[in-house]
Amino acid sequence: MQINILAVGDVCGDPGLEFLEKNLKQLQKEREIAFTVVNGENANVVGITPRQADAILRAGADVITLGNHTWTRTELQPYLAERSRILRPANYGPQCPGRGIAVYSRDFGDVCVLNLMGRFTLDSNTDNPFPIADGYAAEIQEKIVLVDFHAEGTSEKLALGYLLDGKVSAVWGTHTHVQTSDACVLPKGTGYITDLGMTGAVRSVLGIDVDQSIGKFMGDPPRRYEAGKGPSKLEGCIFAVDTDTGRCLQAEAVRVT
Repeated sequence: MQINILAVGDVCGDPGLEFLEKNLKQLQKEREIAFTVVNGENANVVGITPRQADAILRAGADVITLGNHTWTRTELQPYLAERSRILRPANYGPQCPGRGIAVYSRDFGDVCVLNLMGRFTLDSNTDNPFPIADGYAAEIQEKIVLVDFHAEGTSEKLALGYLLDGKVSAVWGTHTHVQTSDACVLPKGTGYITDLGMTGAVRSVLGIDVDQSIGKFMGDPPRRYEAGKGPSKLEGCIFAVDTDTGRCLQAEAVRVT
Protein backbone atom coordinates (compact mmCIF):
# COMPACT_ATOMS: atom_id res chain seq x y z
CA MET A 1 0.00 0.00 0.00
CA GLN A 2 1.22 3.48 -0.86
CA ILE A 3 0.44 6.54 1.27
CA ASN A 4 1.29 10.22 0.99
CA ILE A 5 3.01 11.92 3.90
CA LEU A 6 3.15 15.72 4.10
CA ALA A 7 5.89 17.65 5.88
CA VAL A 8 5.18 21.38 6.32
CA GLY A 9 7.90 24.00 6.72
CA ASP A 10 8.26 26.31 9.73
CA VAL A 11 5.05 28.19 10.54
CA CYS A 12 6.01 31.87 10.97
CA GLY A 13 3.84 34.13 13.12
CA ASP A 14 0.13 34.82 12.80
CA PRO A 15 0.26 35.09 8.98
CA GLY A 16 1.65 31.57 8.72
CA LEU A 17 -0.67 30.15 11.35
CA GLU A 18 -3.75 31.70 9.77
CA PHE A 19 -2.76 30.48 6.30
CA LEU A 20 -2.20 26.97 7.68
CA GLU A 21 -5.62 27.01 9.33
CA LYS A 22 -7.31 28.06 6.09
CA ASN A 23 -5.45 25.83 3.63
CA LEU A 24 -3.97 22.70 5.21
CA LYS A 25 -7.08 20.53 5.19
CA GLN A 26 -7.83 21.39 1.57
CA LEU A 27 -4.28 20.42 0.57
CA GLN A 28 -4.59 17.18 2.52
CA LYS A 29 -7.82 16.38 0.69
CA GLU A 30 -6.50 17.24 -2.77
CA ARG A 31 -3.29 15.25 -2.36
CA GLU A 32 -4.78 12.39 -0.32
CA ILE A 33 -2.45 12.96 2.61
CA ALA A 34 -2.46 10.20 5.22
CA PHE A 35 -0.13 11.78 7.78
CA THR A 36 1.12 15.34 8.34
CA VAL A 37 4.06 16.73 10.29
CA VAL A 38 4.27 20.51 10.82
CA ASN A 39 7.27 22.38 12.18
CA GLY A 40 5.76 24.97 14.52
CA GLU A 41 8.68 26.48 16.34
CA ASN A 42 8.19 29.97 14.86
CA ALA A 43 4.41 30.16 15.29
CA ASN A 44 4.97 32.95 17.82
CA VAL A 45 7.59 34.41 15.43
CA VAL A 46 10.16 33.16 17.96
CA GLY A 47 8.94 30.07 19.80
CA ILE A 48 5.43 28.69 20.13
CA THR A 49 2.73 28.91 22.80
CA PRO A 50 0.36 26.12 23.88
CA ARG A 51 -2.53 28.01 22.26
CA GLN A 52 -0.69 28.12 18.94
CA ALA A 53 0.25 24.45 19.19
CA ASP A 54 -3.41 23.55 19.74
CA ALA A 55 -4.32 25.64 16.68
CA ILE A 56 -1.80 23.79 14.50
CA LEU A 57 -3.17 20.44 15.63
CA ARG A 58 -6.75 21.56 14.97
CA ALA A 59 -5.67 22.75 11.52
CA GLY A 60 -4.79 19.17 10.61
CA ALA A 61 -1.30 18.36 11.85
CA ASP A 62 -0.77 14.89 13.26
CA VAL A 63 2.49 15.94 14.90
CA ILE A 64 4.29 19.23 15.62
CA THR A 65 8.09 19.36 15.58
CA LEU A 66 10.27 22.10 17.06
CA GLY A 67 13.86 23.38 17.00
CA ASN A 68 16.22 25.95 18.45
CA HIS A 69 13.42 28.19 19.80
CA THR A 70 11.82 25.38 21.81
CA TRP A 71 12.52 27.01 25.17
CA THR A 72 11.72 30.63 24.24
CA ARG A 73 8.20 30.41 25.67
CA THR A 74 8.51 28.99 29.18
CA GLU A 75 4.78 28.26 29.34
CA LEU A 76 5.34 25.57 26.71
CA GLN A 77 7.36 23.35 29.05
CA PRO A 78 4.41 21.77 30.93
CA TYR A 79 2.63 21.36 27.59
CA LEU A 80 5.62 19.45 26.19
CA ALA A 81 5.64 17.18 29.20
CA GLU A 82 1.92 16.41 28.93
CA ARG A 83 1.35 16.09 25.18
CA SER A 84 2.60 13.35 22.87
CA ARG A 85 1.76 15.08 19.58
CA ILE A 86 4.44 17.75 19.94
CA LEU A 87 8.13 16.87 19.80
CA ARG A 88 11.26 18.80 20.72
CA PRO A 89 14.72 17.84 19.41
CA ALA A 90 15.76 14.48 20.84
CA ASN A 91 19.35 15.62 21.32
CA TYR A 92 18.43 18.07 24.07
CA GLY A 93 19.39 16.78 27.50
CA PRO A 94 17.21 14.03 29.02
CA GLN A 95 16.33 16.37 31.92
CA CYS A 96 14.43 18.62 29.50
CA PRO A 97 10.63 18.26 29.43
CA GLY A 98 8.97 16.53 26.53
CA ARG A 99 10.18 13.93 24.09
CA GLY A 100 12.09 13.87 20.82
CA ILE A 101 10.70 10.68 19.36
CA ALA A 102 7.26 9.08 19.41
CA VAL A 103 5.17 6.47 17.61
CA TYR A 104 1.67 7.20 16.31
CA SER A 105 -0.77 4.43 15.39
CA ARG A 106 -2.83 4.78 12.23
CA ASP A 107 -5.03 2.45 10.17
CA PHE A 108 -2.20 1.86 7.69
CA GLY A 109 0.36 1.09 10.44
CA ASP A 110 2.54 2.81 13.00
CA VAL A 111 4.50 5.97 12.20
CA CYS A 112 7.65 6.85 14.12
CA VAL A 113 8.64 10.54 14.10
CA LEU A 114 12.07 11.72 15.25
CA ASN A 115 12.97 15.38 15.80
CA LEU A 116 16.67 16.36 15.87
CA MET A 117 18.62 19.60 15.82
CA GLY A 118 21.92 20.38 14.15
CA ARG A 119 24.90 22.00 15.87
CA PHE A 120 26.61 23.88 13.03
CA THR A 121 26.27 27.64 13.87
CA LEU A 122 23.33 26.96 16.21
CA ASP A 123 24.31 28.07 19.70
CA SER A 124 22.43 25.35 21.52
CA ASN A 125 23.52 22.94 24.22
CA THR A 126 22.70 19.72 22.39
CA ASP A 127 24.32 16.35 21.95
CA ASN A 128 25.73 15.29 18.58
CA PRO A 129 22.69 14.39 16.43
CA PHE A 130 24.57 11.93 14.21
CA PRO A 131 25.26 9.10 16.70
CA ILE A 132 21.85 9.71 18.25
CA ALA A 133 20.12 9.36 14.88
CA ASP A 134 22.16 6.29 13.99
CA GLY A 135 21.41 4.71 17.35
CA TYR A 136 17.69 5.30 17.09
CA ALA A 137 17.64 3.98 13.52
CA ALA A 138 19.19 0.73 14.69
CA GLU A 139 16.56 0.26 17.40
CA ILE A 140 13.34 1.48 15.77
CA GLN A 141 11.02 -1.38 14.82
CA GLU A 142 8.43 0.59 12.85
CA LYS A 143 8.63 0.52 9.06
CA ILE A 144 7.56 4.14 8.53
CA VAL A 145 10.10 6.47 10.15
CA LEU A 146 10.17 10.24 9.58
CA VAL A 147 12.95 12.61 10.64
CA ASP A 148 12.76 16.41 10.96
CA PHE A 149 16.34 17.71 11.17
CA HIS A 150 16.23 21.33 12.31
CA ALA A 151 19.62 22.63 11.22
CA GLU A 152 21.43 25.56 9.64
CA GLY A 153 24.09 23.90 7.51
CA THR A 154 23.03 22.35 4.21
CA SER A 155 26.03 20.04 4.42
CA GLU A 156 24.98 18.88 7.88
CA LYS A 157 21.47 18.12 6.64
CA LEU A 158 22.61 16.26 3.55
CA ALA A 159 25.15 14.24 5.52
CA LEU A 160 22.45 13.12 7.95
CA GLY A 161 20.24 12.20 5.01
CA TYR A 162 22.90 9.89 3.63
CA LEU A 163 23.66 8.48 7.08
CA LEU A 164 20.01 7.46 7.43
CA ASP A 165 19.47 6.42 3.80
CA GLY A 166 17.78 3.03 3.75
CA LYS A 167 17.17 3.16 7.52
CA VAL A 168 14.22 5.59 7.58
CA SER A 169 11.43 6.58 5.20
CA ALA A 170 12.16 10.30 4.93
CA VAL A 171 14.53 12.98 6.21
CA TRP A 172 13.79 16.66 5.75
CA GLY A 173 15.46 19.84 6.88
CA THR A 174 13.83 22.79 8.58
CA HIS A 175 15.05 26.10 10.08
CA THR A 176 16.43 28.07 7.12
CA HIS A 177 12.95 28.92 5.78
CA VAL A 178 14.05 28.77 2.11
CA GLN A 179 12.72 25.81 0.14
CA THR A 180 15.48 23.92 -1.65
CA SER A 181 15.20 22.33 -5.09
CA ASP A 182 16.66 18.92 -4.18
CA ALA A 183 13.61 16.85 -3.23
CA CYS A 184 14.56 13.28 -4.18
CA VAL A 185 14.74 9.66 -3.17
CA LEU A 186 18.23 8.75 -2.02
CA PRO A 187 19.88 5.59 -3.44
CA LYS A 188 18.71 3.23 -0.68
CA GLY A 189 15.10 4.41 -0.58
CA THR A 190 14.90 7.37 1.82
CA GLY A 191 13.01 10.49 0.75
CA TYR A 192 14.98 13.69 1.26
CA ILE A 193 14.87 17.48 0.95
CA THR A 194 17.42 19.88 2.45
CA ASP A 195 14.81 22.42 3.55
CA LEU A 196 11.02 22.43 3.38
CA GLY A 197 10.79 26.21 3.29
CA MET A 198 8.30 28.06 5.48
CA THR A 199 4.65 28.85 6.02
CA GLY A 200 4.26 32.60 6.34
CA ALA A 201 4.26 35.95 4.60
CA VAL A 202 5.48 35.85 0.99
CA ARG A 203 6.92 39.39 1.05
CA SER A 204 9.15 38.95 4.07
CA VAL A 205 12.68 38.03 5.03
CA LEU A 206 12.29 34.44 6.24
CA GLY A 207 8.88 35.37 7.62
CA ILE A 208 10.04 38.58 9.31
CA ASP A 209 8.95 42.14 8.40
CA VAL A 210 11.10 43.37 5.51
CA ASP A 211 11.88 46.84 6.92
CA GLN A 212 12.83 45.41 10.29
CA SER A 213 15.14 42.87 8.67
CA ILE A 214 16.83 45.55 6.56
CA GLY A 215 17.22 47.68 9.68
CA LYS A 216 18.91 44.85 11.52
CA PHE A 217 21.52 44.54 8.81
CA MET A 218 21.90 48.33 8.75
CA GLY A 219 22.75 48.30 12.45
CA ASP A 220 19.46 49.19 14.16
CA PRO A 221 19.15 48.34 17.89
CA PRO A 222 17.76 44.84 18.49
CA ARG A 223 14.02 44.53 19.07
CA ARG A 224 11.43 41.80 19.09
CA TYR A 225 10.87 40.30 15.66
CA GLU A 226 7.62 41.14 13.89
CA ALA A 227 6.08 38.87 11.28
CA GLY A 228 5.79 40.03 7.69
CA LYS A 229 2.46 41.24 6.35
CA GLY A 230 0.41 40.56 3.25
CA PRO A 231 -0.30 37.36 1.28
CA SER A 232 1.12 34.14 2.69
CA LYS A 233 2.25 30.75 1.43
CA LEU A 234 2.65 27.18 2.67
CA GLU A 235 5.75 25.23 1.67
CA GLY A 236 6.66 21.63 2.31
CA CYS A 237 7.23 18.25 0.73
CA ILE A 238 5.07 15.22 -0.02
CA PHE A 239 6.67 11.80 0.36
CA ALA A 240 4.98 8.78 -1.24
CA VAL A 241 5.81 5.84 1.05
CA ASP A 242 5.27 2.10 0.68
CA THR A 243 3.71 0.94 3.97
CA ASP A 244 4.97 -2.63 3.52
CA THR A 245 8.64 -1.71 3.22
CA GLY A 246 8.77 1.83 4.61
CA ARG A 247 10.66 2.96 1.52
CA CYS A 248 9.99 6.27 -0.16
CA LEU A 249 8.86 6.01 -3.77
CA GLN A 250 8.73 9.71 -4.62
CA ALA A 251 9.51 13.09 -3.01
CA GLU A 252 7.84 16.25 -4.30
CA ALA A 253 8.31 19.78 -2.99
CA VAL A 254 5.02 21.67 -2.75
CA ARG A 255 3.98 25.30 -2.39
CA VAL A 256 0.51 26.71 -1.84
CA THR A 257 -0.13 30.44 -2.27
